[in-house]
Amino acid sequence: MAIAPRLDLRQSQSLVMTPQLQQAIKLLALSNLELEGFIAGELERNPLLEAADREPEGTREAPETGLSSDPEAGVDQAIAIGAGGESPLDIDHGAETFIDDGPSDRMVGEAVASSSSSDFSGSSNGPGSEDGPDFDSFAAPDIGLHEHLMAQAGAVLSGLELLIASQLIGQIDAAGYLEADVREVARQLGVEPDEVERVLAVIHGFDPSGVGARTLSECIAIQAREADRYDPAMATLIANLDLLARGQLPHLRRICGVDEEDMADMIRELRSYDPKPGLRFGGESAPAITPDVLIRAAGKGWSVEINGATLPRLLVNQRYHAELGATVRDKEAKSWLADCLTSANWLMRALDQRQRTILKVTEEIVRRQEGFFREGVSQLRPLTLRTIADAVGLHESTVSRVTSNKYLACPRGTYELKFFFTSAIQSADGGEAASAQAVKSHIRALIAEEAPDAILSDDTLVDLLRERGFDIARRTVAKYREAIGLGSSVQRRRQKRLRGA
Repeated sequence: MAIAPRLDLRQSQSLVMTPQLQQAIKLLALSNLELEGFIAGELERNPLLEAADREPEGTREAPETGLSSDPEAGVDQAIAIGAGGESPLDIDHGAETFIDDGPSDRMVGEAVASSSSSDFSGSSNGPGSEDGPDFDSFAAPDIGLHEHLMAQAGAVLSGLELLIASQLIGQIDAAGYLEADVREVARQLGVEPDEVERVLAVIHGFDPSGVGARTLSECIAIQAREADRYDPAMATLIANLDLLARGQLPHLRRICGVDEEDMADMIRELRSYDPKPGLRFGGESAPAITPDVLIRAAGKGWSVEINGATLPRLLVNQRYHAELGATVRDKEAKSWLADCLTSANWLMRALDQRQRTILKVTEEIVRRQEGFFREGVSQLRPLTLRTIADAVGLHESTVSRVTSNKYLACPRGTYELKFFFTSAIQSADGGEAASAQAVKSHIRALIAEEAPDAILSDDTLVDLLRERGFDIARRTVAKYREAIGLGSSVQRRRQKRLRGA
């Protein structure tokens, strides 16, 4: 074969991810709060975009729209519509789904006014209140544990003792336990360990009782001394908490030298003590979950709305674009202005497409899990991403992005959209399969109803579940029981024995 240069023509197909398509995929996976941050960045970068004030109370349902079964085609279709430049740049908010603050505010107001109501149609939260009750006013004072302890130390200590106290307090964790070694603190400060121990004993007298302890036993002992209950029997019990945890009450009674009645009284006393006294002060509270979708009862069905409280409305400033276009003469500036116009127009379309896609997926989830919304988790049905994807005409990966990190608020509470996707458990009578969450709900109910003298083993749970129509193996019962935080029959028997002591 002769070796010589030549030209060949070949045809091939490849998927090209345009920047717009990559951004559209990213928008689908963002929650409403994350999207708010993204939009804020776009407002800074693009002078043609501006945030419009939200409209007064009222909700609008999205008009029916069809999406291509290929998510890329759907996004590209949105891009093509916006790139032509012939259609109006401003989205008609009268026909789109941009929900104001009303629904979420009404939900809060009605939850306070009537916890039994499942309709979120009310709008008033009380005289003189427009934004609902101020829940922050019910919170504890915003003071940390360290500040609380230092205030007490400053009142009773001074000089070197106050310096030692500040060093110790700075190494107390959120639960109230001292994480530092006394000898190491003494070495760092150049003092005797006995001096550090004396200051630590003062801290042990601070509020909350038990703070500054190095072990659980020491924490409980401090509280027992303050309650004037630290007698020899109680001291022995506190020193043998491991035996109490294992439920070895006869052995504990022998080494404490008490009878059953005294032991029961001592155990009741222990229950009144706080094993983590520091948690009542400071500590970071769990952030509140802001739902992305709101579900409310509407007649015999359900209304699905986007929570617009966290979504700013966007507009393209056509007047500003016209003014700039009339004054700009530089070719590079004109190209930049055209890019801003195309980007703004496309972003408006992409956001609208995102809202419609979320609504479409959520509506299908609500339709298939209606039993849950009416009767609870026991009626949760098996559901997969593919089932929803086939029903709404989207790709399975698109549905996965839509349901990731997004929450739904309904009369039963706030749930992640992923919560509604559960595996199937075969029915014992050959009927419709049940969801794993429903089975867990039944296991929790059976164990909650068991008598202290008739603890249910996993084998017994299998039989009882089979009577309720669930064909499930013993190892699966054990796995589900552990997943919901319930111990074995031996552990539960020991716990009930301790409660009855």
